[in-house]
Amino acid sequence: MDCAFERQIISQLPAIEECIIKKGSQKYGCSHYQRKCKIVAPCCGQIFDCRHCHNDAKNSIEVDPHDRHDIPRHEIKRVICSLCDTEQDVQQKCINCGVCLGKYYCSICKFFDDDVSKNQYHCQKCGICRTGGKENFFHCDRCECCYSNILKDSHICIERAMHHNCPICFEYLFDTPRDTTVLPCGHTIHLDCVKEMERHFQYSCPVCSKSYCDMSRVWEKLDQEVASTPMPQIYQNKMVWILCNDCGETSEVNYHILAHKCINCNSYNTRQTRGGHTSCSSGISELVR
Repeated sequence: MDCAFERQIISQLPAIEECIIKKGSQKYGCSHYQRKCKIVAPCCGQIFDCRHCHNDAKNSIEVDPHDRHDIPRHEIKRVICSLCDTEQDVQQKCINCGVCLGKYYCSICKFFDDDVSKNQYHCQKCGICRTGGKENFFHCDRCECCYSNILKDSHICIERAMHHNCPICFEYLFDTPRDTTVLPCGHTIHLDCVKEMERHFQYSCPVCSKSYCDMSRVWEKLDQEVASTPMPQIYQNKMVWILCNDCGETSEVNYHILAHKCINCNSYNTRQTRGGHTSCSSGISELVR
């Protein structure tokens, strides 16, 4: 090659690289991730934008239950460049056009994402990539998942706390892309599911029934309601046994049609264990409206 021509090519490399970057800066990907590649599913050989797109498609109600499955993310071996359609082994840069397939790239999870504002990091103990910045999280060995540093000395450990489905929407929590929260009782749930519960005036954990927020003002209103609603003479001396969902204590209290108050912690989040059937849920719903 002529030396002058070679020098000319070398001098143009920055401009060529900038052109490639600009070309690749267009928005590619799906609703889950911004990336410039598609994955070839090792389980069924089909092409998808990401593992969530695969799992949504392969687990839909239209698919035969015997054929439903999740993609084994760590077994992904082939990707297709979204710019030049070149199929290739998993790597960060396209072997044909040179575009970066994802600014964040994990060779273990076979994961690409151009939106690095999520501060992605790979947790070796979880075995998957997390978001939020490694410096802001710690891995709890008993819960077997990553939690915010805020919870390091205060959270209640529950073995394999996130290795189950959300108790509201039933989506698997451990690798969900949605925000999760840890309730004071230690159980985990999607943050938007908690907000949906609150819109329906539900303020107790769907797993253990413990109140997850300060209910003292509601209990005070129930005190007033119970006091202003005397029971008929035939029920005034009736006693029932109750179990408190908040403190776990059992006690014998006067029967009332509205609700039963725990004599140990003053909570109305109780249930009858012996006696007639009644519930305070409808009463609480009215009081918090």
